[in-house]
Amino acid sequence: MDRLALILVIIGAINWLLVGLFQVDLVASVFGGSSSMVSRIIYSLVGFAGLYCLTFLFREREATKNE
Repeated sequence: MDRLALILVIIGAINWLLVGLFQVDLVASVFGGSSSMVSRIIYSLVGFAGLYCLTFLFREREATKNE
């Protein structure tokens, strides 16, 4: 679950980078506009993944094998 959430957050970050630098919304371009149902689902999944990734900040770090 962690990897899936991280992949979705990375996809969202790349999309925002493209919007910021080139004014191109790749998700909207590929899936028929920002108001299409598929685009809205992808935006929602990326948003939920971002919220889930917030939990990474509050998790205890795993002990390394050397300790």
